[in-house]
Amino acid sequence: DPQQIELITASKRKLRRFIVIDEVVDKLYGSKVREYFEENNVQHKILSLPTTEETKSMDLVLNILHEVQNFSLDRRTEPIIAIGGGVCLDIVGLAASLYRRRTPYIRVPTTLLSYVDASVGAKNGVNFRQCKNKLGGYTPPVASFLDRSFIQSIPRRHISNGLGEILKMALMKHKGLFDLLKNHGKYLLDTKFQSCNGFADHRDAALQTTRIAIETMLEELAPNLWEDDLDRLVDFGHLISPELEMTVLPSLMHGEAVNVDMAFMTYVAHARGLLDAEEKEQILQCMRGLELPVWHSGCSWALIQRALRERLKHSGGQPRMPLPTGLGVAEIFNDTSEETLERAYELWVRD
Repeated sequence: DPQQIELITASKRKLRRFIVIDEVVDKLYGSKVREYFEENNVQHKILSLPTTEETKSMDLVLNILHEVQNFSLDRRTEPIIAIGGGVCLDIVGLAASLYRRRTPYIRVPTTLLSYVDASVGAKNGVNFRQCKNKLGGYTPPVASFLDRSFIQSIPRRHISNGLGEILKMALMKHKGLFDLLKNHGKYLLDTKFQSCNGFADHRDAALQTTRIAIETMLEELAPNLWEDDLDRLVDFGHLISPELEMTVLPSLMHGEAVNVDMAFMTYVAHARGLLDAEEKEQILQCMRGLELPVWHSGCSWALIQRALRERLKHSGGQPRMPLPTGLGVAEIFNDTSEETLERAYELWVRD
């Protein structure tokens, strides 16, 4: 809003910012963040917190809100800034949505997973009673600032973890993205998604991959930001994974749990005749090439049944099961029989 910018510029009041940063990110980049605000003469408070799946709770939200209140934030002109992975962005988004009913906030993702997933859309939330993201809301940020240079400092496994969510969009919506992952997956892991000169064979695979992943995600989310329509292709990999992830925590990261779910659903699609044997194998080979798990011992038949029952409670009594019908194309199904699911499970475990 040009009028607001003019008012702020003309104001003699010092610019102020409240920043929540993940404690690991703070160790790596905290000095640069502080230097930035000091050089720009911005009064600031930086709150460094352990933002992990285990600490993702209302207690941490309230901790943030106590500090926000002490800082005396102006909710119209002073957005809260979240710098960290998906958990950090989710927690801060919920805190901002609660403070004075809605305070603007900015997302700065520092992991590949949060770059292509948590930074996009309106959702925020925390875990509650061992259930993933049970408490939350829909409050979009005023901006997401994307900088891939953060990703170079995260471990290789975290890169692979983020590739799980990118692969989800490839399988549901974009054959070209699937081909990029299949052909350049190892290179993306090796270079940690940095744009490197001198690799003509790969062009700028990192930029292409992240851009297509975010664009396809936005195509799905933008017309249905508040999830009024429960038929969502972006739910692929998220039918069983919430139950699995919380049950085996911390042995599987989010993108890894999503990939185990997607691997099983690939077998379901094959058992239904939606994918031929070659397409199924191409998907599994791509997953392995991205160093993602295609099976986990914690994903028992009993857990799958429990997760799908839980799914029915929150999806209007229908499973609304997204399944690939080819490479890069998908549909949502409500008629997958128990017998088909069990047959797919047996084949999956056998392989």
